[in-house]
Amino acid sequence: MNRKDNVSRGLFNAFDDVWLLDGVRTPMVDYCGALADASPTDMGIKVAREVLRRAGVPPVEIDSVLAANVAPGGFDQFYLPRHIGLYAGVPTEVPALMVQRICGSGLELFRQAGEQITGGSARMALLVGTESMSRHPVMAFEHRQGFRLGAPVEFKDYLWESLTDPARGISMIHTAENLARRHGITRGEVDAFASRSFERAVHAQQQGWFEGEIVTVASETFELDGAQPRGLRLAGKVASVERDTHPRLSPPEVLAKLRPVYPGGVQTGGNSAALTDAAAAAVVASGEAARDRARPPLARIAAAAVVGVPPEIMGIGPAPAIRLLLERTALRLDQIARFEINEAQGAQIVAVQRELEIDPDKLNVHGGAIALGHPLAATGVRLTVTLARQLREAGARYGIASACIGGGQGIALLVENADAS
Repeated sequence: MNRKDNVSRGLFNAFDDVWLLDGVRTPMVDYCGALADASPTDMGIKVAREVLRRAGVPPVEIDSVLAANVAPGGFDQFYLPRHIGLYAGVPTEVPALMVQRICGSGLELFRQAGEQITGGSARMALLVGTESMSRHPVMAFEHRQGFRLGAPVEFKDYLWESLTDPARGISMIHTAENLARRHGITRGEVDAFASRSFERAVHAQQQGWFEGEIVTVASETFELDGAQPRGLRLAGKVASVERDTHPRLSPPEVLAKLRPVYPGGVQTGGNSAALTDAAAAAVVASGEAARDRARPPLARIAAAAVVGVPPEIMGIGPAPAIRLLLERTALRLDQIARFEINEAQGAQIVAVQRELEIDPDKLNVHGGAIALGHPLAATGVRLTVTLARQLREAGARYGIASACIGGGQGIALLVENADAS
């Protein structure tokens, strides 16, 4: 089929009858904090069990397990989706799949679940995004055959090395600096946005808003008949974690004192996404399965779009993804009541906001990744659940969750509050 030149490139999916029943997440805990000893699999089991409980869905009703994890947090990463499903009580016969689209992995879970449900291969899917930034390994690929005398030892920090796209020889922070130069974004504007993200997250936390989507995490053991027990173990002497740990008031004048990552640049440790550990889960169902539940669904997953962008400005990815989403659904930007867009770097999110002309009062109204953190595979699930809850609270109809993706992609998800007038 020939592509019409006036139609934007990218993947687009429309979902007529796909529903988000409920969602939950762990607190987002600072790097090397209380969750530093928790594997992504065990954090995933925790939220999987909890979301099934909250949604009132017996595990036996799940037809598909989709789990996302970017970096290995343990030697058993190969088995992560399968172990999450089994230890959550999902029947042995139900298959599990690992999903990976780097920072867009959590949103990709909803896209793939939508395809499975729309195609009739599943009625109900369990989605889990989980990431331990603390447990990104220090590793080597060169020493399978041993160490030669005098040869360099090639152990490297997976977390640091993965920030560079070797195809362009450019770090993710450099991509944000490129956007700052292209869009004329100043250090002051980036710090002002970051400060607002912190302020909004702190206010939401003080109002107890996040409590509706967080499950308290404590050390516990997960049992499975015929299998070895697994468990969550909190680091140090911490008994439990109930709230996100990174939000703190950060006035622009305080952020302005931080040294930029690159001389003359706009990005600092204070206006970039925080490193946090977390997991998030959701249950997605067909309309038929949703109508069988006693509780109404949280929202409808209406459509998804994925696009490619130049790797050197990968952070702009949400802009064309959102444009494609609006184009194919015949919606206008002003019909979107809320946007939850990942704040990978301050200059990146400011560039997206500026290019699309998004009203700041609609964007990340409870703070974003600069304040809360960006545990890679968990982020998209958090964005979607947070967005759905906001639409219900505001009585608004449409919202969009979106993220940029390293290597040069963007992904966006259209969420509808079907009860809105």
